[in-house]
Amino acid sequence: MERTMRGVIRESDVDTARRAVPSLVSFSFSESEVGLISDLVRPFAAANSYYSPELTEAARQAARDAVQPVQRAFKTGQVILRAGEVVTDAHLEALASLGLVRMGVQPLQLLGKGALIVMTAIFTGLYFYRRKRLGLLYNARSLLMVAAVYLVFLIGARFAIPNNVLLPYLYPLPAVGMLLATLFGIEAGIVISIITGILAAYGFNSDLLPYYLFTSLCGVLVLGPARRFWDYLWAGVAVTGAGAAMLVAFRFNAGGLDWLGVAQLLLAAAGCGFLSAAFALLGQYFLAQTLGLVTPLHLLEISRPDFPLLQLLLRNAPGTYQHSLQVANLAEQAAEAIGADPLLTRVGAIFHDMGKAKNAAFFIENQAPGQENTHQDMDPAEAAATIIRHVTDGVALARKYRLPRRLEDFVLEHHGSMLTRYQYNQALERAGGDASAVDAEQFRYPGPSPRSRETAILMLADGAEARTRAQSPRTEEEIRALIRGVVDYVQKEGQLDNTTLTLRDINLIIESFVATLRGAYHPRIQYPAAEPAPAASESLATTPRK
Repeated sequence: MERTMRGVIRESDVDTARRAVPSLVSFSFSESEVGLISDLVRPFAAANSYYSPELTEAARQAARDAVQPVQRAFKTGQVILRAGEVVTDAHLEALASLGLVRMGVQPLQLLGKGALIVMTAIFTGLYFYRRKRLGLLYNARSLLMVAAVYLVFLIGARFAIPNNVLLPYLYPLPAVGMLLATLFGIEAGIVISIITGILAAYGFNSDLLPYYLFTSLCGVLVLGPARRFWDYLWAGVAVTGAGAAMLVAFRFNAGGLDWLGVAQLLLAAAGCGFLSAAFALLGQYFLAQTLGLVTPLHLLEISRPDFPLLQLLLRNAPGTYQHSLQVANLAEQAAEAIGADPLLTRVGAIFHDMGKAKNAAFFIENQAPGQENTHQDMDPAEAAATIIRHVTDGVALARKYRLPRRLEDFVLEHHGSMLTRYQYNQALERAGGDASAVDAEQFRYPGPSPRSRETAILMLADGAEARTRAQSPRTEEEIRALIRGVVDYVQKEGQLDNTTLTLRDINLIIESFVATLRGAYHPRIQYPAAEPAPAASESLATTPRK
């Protein structure tokens, strides 16, 4: 019995201990005596050891406290883990303490990131609202596109940055700001660049935030309006230079330089620059085509003289083509004067009358001198319908040749909802002056009236060019009076009510028109007619032979 209970018997081992009793009896007893002794001892064999969670945990803690912590220091530039080496717990602890790897995401970290995202979203919306960039906020397709680009690059950053050394500096995050700057303006590109840089670098190395901010801002500012392919190349160079400057500033300040590592980081910065330029260039083509947005590169491409629609207009309606070029010159200078978009205004003016290419002979500028006006023998309502049709024909041609949808506004709005005054007056004369006998709506353009400064400038430029061409003013005062008459008529008809033009803008537009048209209608010297040259045979002198 003593030998049985001397050992440790747990509750789960009682049966095993009882079965082992015969083996503990002395060999001096006979087999029958061993059986008798075993039967007497077995009932008294019981558990003598019990598990206590509290005491066990206390013992473990005491063992932990007895162990002294092991500290390991790393010098700047010292290699912690080499390529191909097996990763141990000590490696992971060292990398985590230096912020090179993350050992999991804590709920508080998720809460902080969520709060940062919500605050940046609120800031972005308020900023564009206060800056009157409501077109970006109220256009659902554009807003979704911005959000998609924004999220794609941020999600990509979440995969590229953690646990990588070179990839965070190669990642083309500046492409976000550059792309949005070409589609919505430099201001939008700058704001989005700042927000994207903060969110992408949040919680990582201290040099990533200035790296992303400076590369993105330099890329946006150098890219500017992006009117040429070379602008993207120079923007890529600017991103590379800004990234290299940030890396040099932070790495050289750390001491103990790893020159090979610095060289690799500089190459990563160069890759970031040119990848950002490439993504911005390709993205603006794709998104502009998909969403119907206008970009400077696309506008310059379609305004080239060899563009098929312009060739069609030149062949079918050469007078309209020349008129459109003159209107484009007027409108572009006026847009520049008031701070509107001069390139968009110019291209919109070039295409505003393209619908006349379908029925060119019905418009006076395409008729030869002395040719009978085709409207003379037509019913005024029919003539008005023919003239008004050039608006709808222009929209059809714009869609056929895949022009940006923004240019359709110039076609629809350059006459607004005004009357075809000449045909309406003809109808009044035939009705004996009875206005109730004439349906004015038959002589009214479908509209709408101009809804932007650019289309309003086009309406004024179109009227000013036509009026001055018809009356050929000789002095600056006559030109100004004609233009003022056009502006007053348009204002009286309420065609500028839906625009944001101010009185100051209108005065600047008038003065710009005067300055441009003054050069076109300046007085010229009347040269005398040249006398015919004498015949060649009469001008040759002959010498008699001696």
